[in-house]
Amino acid sequence: MLLASAAYFCLGLTLSAQTSDSQTGDPNKSWTATTESQSDNVNPTRTIESHTQSGNRTLDMQSVQRRGSDGHFEPYQDIEKETVQVDAATVRTTTRTFGRDADGVKTLVEVIEEEKHILPGGDSKVVRATSDPDANGNLQLVQRRIEETKRTSKDLEETKTTVMLPSVNGGLVPSVKVQERREQGANGTVESQQTTLLPDGAGNWQVGEIRRTTTRQEGDNRSTEEQVSLPDSEGKLGEVSRTVSNEVGTASGEKRNTVETYSISVPGSVGDGSLHLVKRATTAQLPSSTGQQIIGQQVEQADPGDPGSGLRVTILTTDTVRPGPSGAQATRTVQVRDANGSFGVVSVDTTKSDNIHAIQVQIAPSEVIK
Repeated sequence: MLLASAAYFCLGLTLSAQTSDSQTGDPNKSWTATTESQSDNVNPTRTIESHTQSGNRTLDMQSVQRRGSDGHFEPYQDIEKETVQVDAATVRTTTRTFGRDADGVKTLVEVIEEEKHILPGGDSKVVRATSDPDANGNLQLVQRRIEETKRTSKDLEETKTTVMLPSVNGGLVPSVKVQERREQGANGTVESQQTTLLPDGAGNWQVGEIRRTTTRQEGDNRSTEEQVSLPDSEGKLGEVSRTVSNEVGTASGEKRNTVETYSISVPGSVGDGSLHLVKRATTAQLPSSTGQQIIGQQVEQADPGDPGSGLRVTILTTDTVRPGPSGAQATRTVQVRDANGSFGVVSVDTTKSDNIHAIQVQIAPSEVIK
C-alpha cells in the first residue's frame, strides 16, 4: 500500500523556523525545516526547505533527497522559487525545478514564470508561462495561463481563465476556458460557480464541468457545500458528486471538521444515477496546556467488496507537534487497513524546526490511496 494521488480530505501541517542569521527581528523573514519520510515499499526521502527575505525579494528553496544504494541520502529534486515585488502593483515569480540525470548531474526540467498585476479598482491580471527544455536543452514554451479578475460590484467578482497549449500547427492555442463568479451574500455567505469550457473540434466551446460552491461562516463555525455537474453522452448536465464540509471551533481551542463526499459512482456496485455517501473524513485538533498539539483524522470509505455494508474506517492519520527548549518536532503517522481488517503503519514523516514560535498547523486537502 503506497501513498499516491487520489483526493481525500486530510491534514496539511507546516513547520517554519527562523534561522540564526535572520537579517531582521521578524521570525517570518528567514526559516528552515527538515522533513524525513518513510513509507512502505517506498525509498525513504528527506526534504530540506528554507525561506529567506531581503528587501523586495523572497527566495524559497526545497531540496528533496532519497536514500541511495549505499544507504546515504543523495540529491533527487530541487525547486527554487524567487518572488520579486517589482512595484506596488506588480509581483513577479519564477519557479525553477531541477532533477538529476543518469550521472547524477543537476538538470533543469521546468521553468514557470508568473507576473501578477493589480489593476485600478481591485481588478487583477495574472499571466503564467510554463517552459520545458527540448532535447538540446533549450527552453520551449509549453503552456500559457491568463487569469483576469474583475470586481463588478462591492459583493461580486468574476474571473476568466484561459489555458493555452501547443497546437499541431505550432504555437499555442486556447485549449481550456474557465469562468468563475463569486458573490458575497448576507450573513457571511459566499456563493460561487465555476464553469469549465472545452473545444469540440469544430471551433465551438462546450461546457465540460460546472462546480457550484456555497460557504457560510458563523463565528468559529464554517460550512461548505460543493456540487459538481458533468454532461452525459447527449450533452445534458447532471450532478455527479457533492461534498459537504462542516468545521466547528470551541472556546477551548479545539477544532473539529467533517467532510462527507457523495457520488453517483459507488465502488463495487452498478450506479443507479442517485448520489450515495461514499466517503467521510473526520478531523479533530486538540490543543494542550503544555503547547503540544495533536491532530487526528479517520477516513471512512465504502467497501468495494461489500458496497451495501456502509462506510468503514480505512485510513488513520495522527499529527503531533511537540515544543522543546531548542525548537520543535512534528510527526505524522499514517495507518491503513489491510485485507485482514488490521491497521498497519504505511508512512511516518518527521519534521524538525529550530523555532517553536513559527509552527503553523493547517487543515487542508491532501491525497492518499491504498
